Amino acid sequence: MTETIARPPRFIAYVPLTDLMPAPRNPKRHELELIIASIDMHGLVEIPVVDERTQKTLHGHGRRESLIEMQARGMREPSGIVTDEDGGWLVPVLRGWASRNNAESEALAIKLNRLPGEGGWDPREFAEVLEDLATNEAELFDSLAIRADEMDKLFGQVDPETLPGGGREDEPPLLHLPDDGERGDDLSPDDEGRTPHTTCPACGHTFSSSR
Repeated sequence: MTETIARPPRFIAYVPLTDLMPAPRNPKRHELELIIASIDMHGLVEIPVVDERTQKTLHGHGRRESLIEMQARGMREPSGIVTDEDGGWLVPVLRGWASRNNAESEALAIKLNRLPGEGGWDPREFAEVLEDLATNEAELFDSLAIRADEMDKLFGQVDPETLPGGGREDEPPLLHLPDDGERGDDLSPDDEGRTPHTTCPACGHTFSSSR
């Protein structure tokens, strides 16, 4: 059941992208091309947050920069964005929170970026999800842009018997290039430019990476 609150403490408002101002200091760096690709594929899902006291972006600088770049490139309007009568993009932002001072604003900005990743990943479940995506939705798996060395490290933390099709304990996770033969770390001239990939120790699925 949905209840309507007359004056909600948090609310979503659409504002012109040009009016969404960055914070004076933002130490977080962004892989803009990955964010742009994600927004183009899925739309704008996680919306920016604005500090009511400063009227500046508290969280979402990467999304803000990516949207500005997307519009500059003439890319299509992503889902979640509304276009005004002049063709400008209106962006949904979360409103209603106000910092007490600049210190609190910057501290919360760091927390919003840092804390979600602090729990890490459950290696077995993560490996299962990645295997399902790589097997059934290759485009979605590729969009994750996970490097082969990261996959290799992940599989090194997983008991192969706990994965679907497990039991292949005699096969360690491998990071290699196709047809590298028995040369170990020495690559033949034909190997240059080939895509690294990792093999799942349980099912034998090969995860390729373009990064």
